[in-house]
Amino acid sequence: MDITVTPTKLQGVVLIDTAYFRDERGFFIENWHRRTYAEHGLDMDFVQDNHSRSAKGVLRGLHYQDMTAPMGKLVRCTMGAILDVAVDLRVSSPTFGQWVSAELSAGNMRQIYVPEGFGHGFVTLSDFAEVQYKCTGLYTPPSEGTIAWNDPEIGIEWPVAQPILSARDQKGMSLRQYLEHPAFT
Repeated sequence: MDITVTPTKLQGVVLIDTAYFRDERGFFIENWHRRTYAEHGLDMDFVQDNHSRSAKGVLRGLHYQDMTAPMGKLVRCTMGAILDVAVDLRVSSPTFGQWVSAELSAGNMRQIYVPEGFGHGFVTLSDFAEVQYKCTGLYTPPSEGTIAWNDPEIGIEWPVAQPILSARDQKGMSLRQYLEHPAFT
């Protein structure tokens, strides 16, 4: 099955629409095919798959792993709907501190690729959402960092005013604090 890759304003972050087959029985989709993705310039080597389930209003992020254990993510919402966000954390990038978002849902089957060098997060728009993502690096707690979801310098337009956050996400650092010891140059 073929894919359509749409670049975003953040170099490296792309939206991926995959051809799929749907009939009265349900659907079939190839979530990822090494050769097809490589033909579109997306040469990825995945080492870990993750799956989360979140209630409406849950916001996860903005997470990253530094260059001691960098991690890119190919993200897809397989149940419900989410607003997925990527933030450029590469200090030498002309788009440093800027963000892009896309609605990912079970209905649109859209994916987003968030490479290393970016913060990633999402908020659940439906009653529940399940998110599955392939990772190019292994989860390594000493390498992880969290940027504040509501940092006014980034200015993400989240569709919820008071999301449900983990203790970790409640303590995310500001972009100014990140600049004191940036993870990506």
